Amino acid sequence: MEEMNILIAPDSFKDCMSAREVANALGRGIKKILPDSVLVMVPMADGGEGTVESVIDATGGERIVLRVKDPLLREVSSFYGITGDGKTAVIEMAAASGLELLELEERDPWITSTYGTGQLIGDALDRGCSKIMLGIGGSATNDCGAGMAEALGVKFSGRFGNLTVRGGGVLSEVELIHLEGLDSRIAGIEIVVACDVNNPLTGPQGASAVYGPQKGADREMVEKLDRNLTHFAGVIENQLGREISKVPGSGAAGGLGAGLMAFLDATLMKGIDMIAEVTGLEEKIRQADLVITGEGKMDAQTQFGKTPFGVAQLAKKHGLPVIGIAGTLEEDAGVLYQEGFDLLLPIQEKPGDLAAALAGAEPLLERTGERIARLIRIRI
Repeated sequence: MEEMNILIAPDSFKDCMSAREVANALGRGIKKILPDSVLVMVPMADGGEGTVESVIDATGGERIVLRVKDPLLREVSSFYGITGDGKTAVIEMAAASGLELLELEERDPWITSTYGTGQLIGDALDRGCSKIMLGIGGSATNDCGAGMAEALGVKFSGRFGNLTVRGGGVLSEVELIHLEGLDSRIAGIEIVVACDVNNPLTGPQGASAVYGPQKGADREMVEKLDRNLTHFAGVIENQLGREISKVPGSGAAGGLGAGLMAFLDATLMKGIDMIAEVTGLEEKIRQADLVITGEGKMDAQTQFGKTPFGVAQLAKKHGLPVIGIAGTLEEDAGVLYQEGFDLLLPIQEKPGDLAAALAGAEPLLERTGERIARLIRIRI
């Protein structure tokens, strides 16, 4: 039987299995039926939760654990990753400044800060990284990255002197930005930000209006936060010459996208593109005969920047067949057949909900791998 090269590049099954675990389970099933097949595992992510783990797995990298400030400036254990070559740091801002670090009653974008994210960046600089990749989903903040900038040496002042910017509530008081103290090493590195939303910084589709409520803001606070961001963006434009308020994605993570562009000259890009670059996904696809990808749930929304869609698009660029695996397939998932997928398979084997499928995902994935291999064997 002809040897087959199969690339397995799934996202994680959220709250269940990491991308690496998903790939390995599928691979075990395939190997039972096609023991001579060559399997290449590329755990994927889209810049959100699981990004650090995926990059570490794919590059043989290292997980760095350190103490930083959480959104309320309490000491917390956090982490980021460094690729196997030691050159690139991969940071999930949620690991330091994320919503999940707070209890429901603690959520308050008026005072929450991205300071801890700046500390993660600073540690990566200390370790000699020449490139930093940031995933900025899941934030608890609305400070336009001011806290992050402070952690890296930027100072702010207002009518009555120096300001400590802790949260979106103080941004209206900022009149001057002092970049003299910004860590000089920033100028010599490349910073790329995974951003899959198009929200501008301000206005009805901006950071405060769209994401503020889930971070604890009521209607009155949303309006005040939006005014504060508008003021702060004006100061940035006047002093730094950076017009960031209308840039698509500038409103991501409470304006952290805007702050990273303004203070660190960062570039925004799609999350899947960022992870594909660091994992060398396209080169590995070129050498494959079949691509398998997937995530916990696949539906029509998968085509809007989700990991499986990005993998499928790269595979189709090179004319390869693509199989999508999911914990569950929604009724509208059929549209994905027009977007690069040749076969969609749920891992469920009997009627049940997503929670039931994910609870027993590992053996289900393994048996799904077996079924894929049997289909391949028929085709061969």
